Parts: sequence; structure tokens; C-alpha cells
Amino acid sequence: MTKAYVIGHIAVKDAEKWAEYRNQVPQTLAPWGAELVFRGQRAALLDGEHHPYPDVVVIAFPDLDAVSGWYASAAYQALVPLREQAADVVLLSYAS
Repeated sequence: MTKAYVIGHIAVKDAEKWAEYRNQVPQTLAPWGAELVFRGQRAALLDGEHHPYPDVVVIAFPDLDAVSGWYASAAYQALVPLREQAADVVLLSYAS
């Protein structure tokens, strides 16, 4: 089975709304067997000219089907408007 990851590149616009969103996301992950691997802020840009997202999150999923299920779930989709108000986010999925 191929493991999958969601990586989010984040630029927070409203810290209070972002905190509200972050507090609600874990309950949407649990049904899909997902776990938070890493959340942090950029320490340095080591190569390249520009990367506009100072924050990152990495979430591990059992497979790509779980990623798709989580993202399309009513529980997560209910949080998308809050996420859009709180931050500029680019979400990517990867398989390993």
C-alpha cells in the first residue's frame, strides 16, 4: 500500500480565525486514519528567489483514497470557508 501525504503551504491572514480552523481540523482527519506529521514556520529560504508561504503543515494518510475522502468529506468541506477567510493556503497531495 502506498502512503500519501498532504502538504499545505500557508500564509495566515487572520490569526484568530486560523486558530479556530486549526482546532477543528484534527476531528476531520481521524475517520481517514490520518495523522499530523509536522507543522511549522519557515526558518530560512535556502534556495530559490521567493516562497510566499511562511508556514507549512504535513499530514500523513494511509493512501490517496483516504486523502480524497478526507478532502471531499462534509466535515472538512464545512471548514473550507473559514480556512479561506483565515489564510491563503495551497494544498498538495503526494504519494510515496
